[in-house]
Amino acid sequence: MAEDPTEASDPEDPPQGSDRTRAAVRETYDRIGAHFAETREYAWPEVEAFVDRHGPRIAATDDPGVGLDLGCGNCRHAELLTSVDGLESVVGVDVSRELLRTGRNRATEREFAVDLVQGDAATLPLATDAVSIGVYVATLHHLPRPEIRRASLDELARVLAADGRALVSAWSTAHDRFDRSDGFDTTLEWTLPGGETVDRFYHIYDPAEFERELEASDLQLLEWELSSGNCYADVAGAP
Repeated sequence: MAEDPTEASDPEDPPQGSDRTRAAVRETYDRIGAHFAETREYAWPEVEAFVDRHGPRIAATDDPGVGLDLGCGNCRHAELLTSVDGLESVVGVDVSRELLRTGRNRATEREFAVDLVQGDAATLPLATDAVSIGVYVATLHHLPRPEIRRASLDELARVLAADGRALVSAWSTAHDRFDRSDGFDTTLEWTLPGGETVDRFYHIYDPAEFERELEASDLQLLEWELSSGNCYADVAGAP
C-alpha cells in the first residue's frame, strides 16, 4: 500500500539550494506530526504479510530478541510487531518528537508496550545484532542525501541479528503518479487543517536503483517486489 498522495502537490525537482538537512526533516514532521498521524491509522498489508511470514520463526527461536520499527511515526507498525510472541521488547525509533508523542498516545490507548526513542536512522541507538525482526517503511525516501540513506541501510544491517529479518520500503517511479523512469529528488506538499502547506522532501527511487542501493549496502537482499507504487525488500543482516 503506497503512501496516500492526496495531500501532495505535483512532483517537481526542488529548487537549487533547498534545505536538505536531517534537522529540516525533523522540523517538518514536528510541524505536521499530529495531523499526519491522524491519517495513518492502519498497518500496511505488506507489513502484515511480512510479520506473518517471519514472526512465527522468530517466536520459535531460543532468544527472539528485539523488534524494531524504524521511522515509527504513530507506531501503527510497532503495534503489529508486538504480536510476535517472545520478543524481549519492541522499540520505535523516529527523529520527530511530535510523532513519538502520537505513538506514545496510541500505545496507551491500545494498551501495547513499545519503547520509544528519538533517534537518527543513520546512527541507531541500538546494540549490534540486537534486532530479530524490523520494519523500515516509508522512511528511507525522506532522508535528504544519498550518503545518509546508505548509512541508514548499513545501520539496519548492523543491528540485525544473524537470523534476523527486516522489511525496507521506499516510494518509487513505478507509482502512476510519476511520469519519470529514473530516480529523482522532489518535494511534496502536506496540507494542514486551515490550509497551510509544508514541503516534505522525497527521493523517488527507480526500482533498479532501489535494488542496487540495497545490494551495495551491508544488508543481504533476499527478495524484493513492487506493490502499489512502492518497492519492498526482505533483507537480512551482514553475513
